[in-house]
Amino acid sequence: MEKLTDEKIQKGLEVLRREVGSKLLTHVNSCVHCGLCAESCVYYNVEPNEHFVPAKKVDIVSSVYRRYYSTTGKFIPWLTGARKLDDATIEEMVDLLYGSCTMCGRCNKHCSVGVDIEYLVRTGRAMLAEMGYVPETLQKTVDAAINTGNNMGISTEDFVDTLKWLEEELQFEVEDDNAIIPLDEKGKDIMYTLNPREPKFFPLSISAMAKVFYAAGESWTLSTKMYDVTNYAYFSGNLEEGQLIAQRMVDEMKSLKANRCILAECGHGTRSFRWEAPNYLEQGFSFEVETSVELLAEYIREGRIKVDPEKNQEIVTLHDPCNLTRSGGILEEQRYILSKCVKNFVEMTPKGTDNLCCGGGGGQLSMSEYNERRMRISGLKADQIRKTEASVVATPCHNCVDQLIQTNAAYKLNVKIKTLAEIVADAIVLDNENEENIS
Repeated sequence: MEKLTDEKIQKGLEVLRREVGSKLLTHVNSCVHCGLCAESCVYYNVEPNEHFVPAKKVDIVSSVYRRYYSTTGKFIPWLTGARKLDDATIEEMVDLLYGSCTMCGRCNKHCSVGVDIEYLVRTGRAMLAEMGYVPETLQKTVDAAINTGNNMGISTEDFVDTLKWLEEELQFEVEDDNAIIPLDEKGKDIMYTLNPREPKFFPLSISAMAKVFYAAGESWTLSTKMYDVTNYAYFSGNLEEGQLIAQRMVDEMKSLKANRCILAECGHGTRSFRWEAPNYLEQGFSFEVETSVELLAEYIREGRIKVDPEKNQEIVTLHDPCNLTRSGGILEEQRYILSKCVKNFVEMTPKGTDNLCCGGGGGQLSMSEYNERRMRISGLKADQIRKTEASVVATPCHNCVDQLIQTNAAYKLNVKIKTLAEIVADAIVLDNENEENIS
């Protein structure tokens, strides 16, 4: 770690000073140390020792607060367990709050008194970010987004080239030379976003959504300037960087004069823009914001696309992304989609808002420092998948897709990992197919 200075300490404490209010006061003072949060945590379940109990994360943030903002903590710190913000405390905070937490929020759900543990983790991360102690690999991901417009550092030229060959593939698949992937077109109903992992590693998920838009006859466009749905500053805790990334999306929506911003399949991308950005920016949106999951369900429900579950015969199970489902409330839409698009759908146990984190959240995928831990906790998800006997795992989040692909290889599950868009695209019945069947 870089040398700790008085200036850095003051920056960290300023975050607590900024956050002081009923919410912070409630949650730093409410933990009763019952330990019920322990078994909700994937880290503790894999390695059951005190270090991985979520209440430990509450304690370290609360102890710093007490040391500097309570009378007893200032004058008799030993009585309240108050801790100085020194090198030892910061080193432990980094390991606890970054290295031992996916910010999945499952501990919140199981807390006996309702402590918002995830909020305190984010507050602690914000302190560390202000002091310059974000893990290097996570900060590099944020830097790439700020400096290049997307977290993978993809050039505009490479992005456009990828989309052009995907457009050719789309035209071949749907047998229509008029099928396009529109770029930077103004006045469309939808501006669609992407996780940069799609053009970099998973281009077929772009093709899948383009096919869905084609079948629905949608008015849509992609931006070549700001298409990145992710905001890793949400994970790092840097408020200013989070604001900058969110503002770019708002500005591009206004520039393209689109009515709806449709967020690609990305759990934290949805949370950071749809729910957190209005707080970051202290303003509401002048446009609608929805997820592609909700849009896919809307298309099927309204008959804008025709789907045939017979086209997806394999057994499919569903992984619910933490930020999308537990924290975002999107629970039934993905199940409705799968009920209409696959022949055999089986649930994991536990599922929905109680589902286990896959291990890739909280920025863990970008923090190579903690790869060993990340892959150990992914064994819990591997066990869930095995028990379903499914051959396909669907999940509406590209971070989860990436983590599940690695889990699939590490634990030899021999399954396919797909986005919901890919599942829907495989089930679509195009008009020319109907004509062929009639003839």
